[in-house]
Amino acid sequence: MKKIYKKKISNLDVYKIFKPDLTPKKMLELGVFGGSYFGLNIKEFPKSWFKNAKISKNFDVNLNRFKVKSGLSRDHWIEKGWIFKEDPLGWFQWYCRFYNGRRIPKIDEIQIKRWKNFKRHVLAIKKNCEEGDLSCRKRQRQAILQWAYNPFI
Repeated sequence: MKKIYKKKISNLDVYKIFKPDLTPKKMLELGVFGGSYFGLNIKEFPKSWFKNAKISKNFDVNLNRFKVKSGLSRDHWIEKGWIFKEDPLGWFQWYCRFYNGRRIPKIDEIQIKRWKNFKRHVLAIKKNCEEGDLSCRKRQRQAILQWAYNPFI
């Protein structure tokens, strides 16, 4: 039987591969997580991020850029082990803190690898949709937007 060797990515290499298309500010302006990711608890982050952000105390699908619900439940995130005590709200909270300069190498490596693995959804859109047809795969477009990938492909 042939052995498959996965290349182990060193922590420094992980930082080099992390090149999101969108900033947290831009994501919030476009409309992510039904506007309710942080609730209204936004004091930790720059005020400028929220000047034109689509936010709400409660989830509102109409605040999402593609007007669709996309993503799994928080319970599912917890069940899969994707929630860490450092960032109890999940990946986007981690990304916002990372963007602002916080580094926790072990957590960063996990989250960057999760982000990298999400690229498969970008490739699925490119494969199955005409370029610029934003009505094609709206749920998947909303999902990649919520992972800081450009959904306007």
